[in-house]
Amino acid sequence: MRHRHTLLGFAVLIGACLLLPLPAAAETSSWEGRTDGPAEPAAKKAQPKRAPAAPVKVIKTLPSTPAELPAIAPPALQGVQAPPAAPAAQAAPSPRAAPPAPAIPASVADPPGTGSEYAKTRPQGEDAAYEAFDQGKYLTALELALEAARKGDPQAHTLVGRIYAEGYGAAQNPALAAQWYARAAELGDPEGMFAYGLVLAEGQGVKKDYDGAGQMFEAAAARKHALANYNLALLFLRGEGKPENPYRAFAHMLFAAEAGVASAQYDVGTLYATGTGVDPNAFEAAKWIGKAAAQGHTEAQLDYAVILFRGHGVPPDQKRGAQLFRAAAEKGLAVAQNRLARCYAHGAGVETNPVEAAKWHLIAKAGGVVDESLDKIVAKLSKADRAKAQKAADDWRDKSQIGIE
Repeated sequence: MRHRHTLLGFAVLIGACLLLPLPAAAETSSWEGRTDGPAEPAAKKAQPKRAPAAPVKVIKTLPSTPAELPAIAPPALQGVQAPPAAPAAQAAPSPRAAPPAPAIPASVADPPGTGSEYAKTRPQGEDAAYEAFDQGKYLTALELALEAARKGDPQAHTLVGRIYAEGYGAAQNPALAAQWYARAAELGDPEGMFAYGLVLAEGQGVKKDYDGAGQMFEAAAARKHALANYNLALLFLRGEGKPENPYRAFAHMLFAAEAGVASAQYDVGTLYATGTGVDPNAFEAAKWIGKAAAQGHTEAQLDYAVILFRGHGVPPDQKRGAQLFRAAAEKGLAVAQNRLARCYAHGAGVETNPVEAAKWHLIAKAGGVVDESLDKIVAKLSKADRAKAQKAADDWRDKSQIGIE
């Protein structure tokens, strides 16, 4: 059974809090700070990027099919064997004592009203359980996965774990999901290793265990799992579950970035910008942050807009920079809203428009960004224009709250 889904990755979606302090010689220390067009508010001076102090967060990445990985070897890993030829013949490294193997029920019955549909549309073939899951037939997927699990299919164990973890077709049960993930990992499934690493890192259904999570991520990373490489990089950056090692962190982060993980692309760019685990390189920083921005990564859009205004590693392009400020501003990023207001106030990359500047300034101010220079611009507007800007800001907030573009 091949995988049809990539599970959750516990990644950091950051503005300026992932990386270590920037060396004094580096020239990219304030990418969330001022632009060369509009000046930066005094209250929001840029700070060096640091490693996150808060727990790592979760990103959801659920493509219908797994992304193709680049044809390159993953970073060298210590103490991890290559995948066995037969998954059941060799167990994957397991942190501490793994939970007992979950009991497999004899059958799973569809509730009243769904049996006839199940009988008519039961998928067939190697991917039947995943096909049913894709179609939203979760009880069918669970029964098919349980059938495959009885035959020792590693991926089937992972799918059952996901169904219990997310409450699809069965009551949500994190502890039971952890048992299924652990068994999938023992049977050699990289997705199972990754999923079990996540529950250990987050303490979902099991006691939080960064050491165990590191072992699982490392085992999956050795099998070229992109998000496992990314999360392993975070552990090396933070020194949790793995010794703090920015060079190992960079190697794993780069692998994930080359595999197309947007957060990894953004973080690789920031590692290049700060010289963390690699020599500072403004060109590479701009390249990778630009790749993440092109995928819609909000913080990358903000940072790449600043790069375009400053011309660090790329030719200056204020028009494109203003477009990216708007893209991030529309997603609710207050700093981007402030920068967009400055663009309209000073005609940087857009035509000067004091009312539009006032609109975005009011939105950013409500989000906590103080800017006295824009306050003065708003104060100079006529009463009618101020009212127009306020109404536009209120309308934008109302639409954003109900998800209207």
